[in-house]
Amino acid sequence: MNVLIIEDEPFAQQELIRILNNIDPSIKVLTCIDSVEESVQWLEKNRQTDLIFMDIQLSDGLSFEIFKHTNVVPPVIFTTAYDEYAIKAFKVNSIDYLLKPIEEEDLVKAIEKFKAFKKPLENSGSYLSLNQLEEVLGLYKPTYKTRLVVRLGDKIRHIETTDISYFFSEDKVSFIMTGDGKKYIINYTLEQIESFIDPLVFYRLNRQYLANIKAIKTIDKYFNSRLIIGLEPKVEDEVLISRTKVTNFLNWLER
Repeated sequence: MNVLIIEDEPFAQQELIRILNNIDPSIKVLTCIDSVEESVQWLEKNRQTDLIFMDIQLSDGLSFEIFKHTNVVPPVIFTTAYDEYAIKAFKVNSIDYLLKPIEEEDLVKAIEKFKAFKKPLENSGSYLSLNQLEEVLGLYKPTYKTRLVVRLGDKIRHIETTDISYFFSEDKVSFIMTGDGKKYIINYTLEQIESFIDPLVFYRLNRQYLANIKAIKTIDKYFNSRLIIGLEPKVEDEVLISRTKVTNFLNWLER
């Protein structure tokens, strides 16, 4: 089985490859691609792919743009963070949808499903059209947390997400920083927070900071094609965006 991985996070690429190798060493990963543009170019020139694993948010936009620019013949298994309603919708169309972080058991089932449906799908000549994709997306309206619970000793408080300037991690502990400069411990990792916070409002600047767009006060060029971000309330650390995330970050700013 020849597999193409379309995913813009290097760690997610490697983790998917690792699990695939555990499941079946005969599975061959042809390449990993991190952008819409490169995916379109690669699919135009290469026809030996049996199955595609595709993230939705890529370095230069949404992966659904790929379907607008080229005919995607192989079946697609999406790998991203949406809720069970979207998963069920895609399964109606014989396309699987795996939530990150991907569990090996779920991936095994997805591979088995692909093998079981491969022949009838080949005979139909089509797996999932752009219209079907848009129809499924219309069924899904993501919901995000609007408030979070924090504990202060024996007291419990709730904080509106609109009052949060940024989340940050320090010594393996996650914190909330509010607009008025108050800091609270929160019992989630930044990865978990990303999964339930509105991605149009909050952006993962780096491993340590997840910021509200309202808290981003300055953006300046920095050494080695990186960006340095000024947050409010101010932080002592240099908050840097890596060179590989600059394009994605600038695209996010314009949404």
